[in-house]
Amino acid sequence: MRILGIDPGLQTTGFGVLDVDGHRMSYVASGTIRTTSLALGDLPGRLKLLFDGISEVADRYQPEQSAVEIVFVNVNPQSTLLLGQARGAALTALVNAGLPVAEYTALQMKKAVVGHGRAAKSQIQEMVRRLLQLPGLPGTDAADALGLAITHAHAGAALEKMSQATQLQRRQHAIYKAGRVY
Repeated sequence: MRILGIDPGLQTTGFGVLDVDGHRMSYVASGTIRTTSLALGDLPGRLKLLFDGISEVADRYQPEQSAVEIVFVNVNPQSTLLLGQARGAALTALVNAGLPVAEYTALQMKKAVVGHGRAAKSQIQEMVRRLLQLPGLPGTDAADALGLAITHAHAGAALEKMSQATQLQRRQHAIYKAGRVY
């Protein structure tokens, strides 16, 4: 199975692609999509650049599944809104490519990759390098994206087994309490 991880950002979006065979993971590709070549005020142009970039990555590497980081509420509401729009462009590109999308928080990814939720960026980079046996450290955004793919490789298998045992159903009360329980 091939998994595409996306760490959304309005200026820099990280991506990471892994092949997973049972418990064995192998690195395929990673990198960033940058929108800094466009003017800060050109939000539609930046969102289109993100959409096109993620669409190109999905087309080039042909993943079967994808994982995206869930946006956290920031101190600055304007930053949170902009990040949410970048995330929306990423989700739209993935769905447009026909990919199922799994969502994980930064805390879930850090726990899965490093072992604790308050891990620093450098710790994530180092653990991704070790887990995937990379010759050097990936960039911070690419490491986060690879971490999301690793998280999905582990959690996705468990969720698949659970769904075979019992049908997963969306809980109505979680929708109204801002939960993401499916």
